[in-house]
Amino acid sequence: TVTRVDGCCGLAGNFGVEQGHYEVSVAVAETHLLPAVRAAGPGAVVLADGFSGRTQLDDLAGVRSVHLAELLNRPAGVPAQP
Repeated sequence: TVTRVDGCCGLAGNFGVEQGHYEVSVAVAETHLLPAVRAAGPGAVVLADGFSGRTQLDDLAGVRSVHLAELLNRPAGVPAQP
């Protein structure tokens, strides 16, 4: 089952780490991305092709996401969990 999440991670390159932008960055991530990842549960594979999205997921949710190329490169029979 694939669930597509609308919205943005909120990081947008270096925007989210610039002084005065952190709170906005987190608020944007909390609109769609982070609630969806939390609801997916610990066994879910989280696919994020962009560096910013992967960084936000790791920093704010403690979730290691995978790039599509990583997911497709897994040998048959290897669990999809990173």
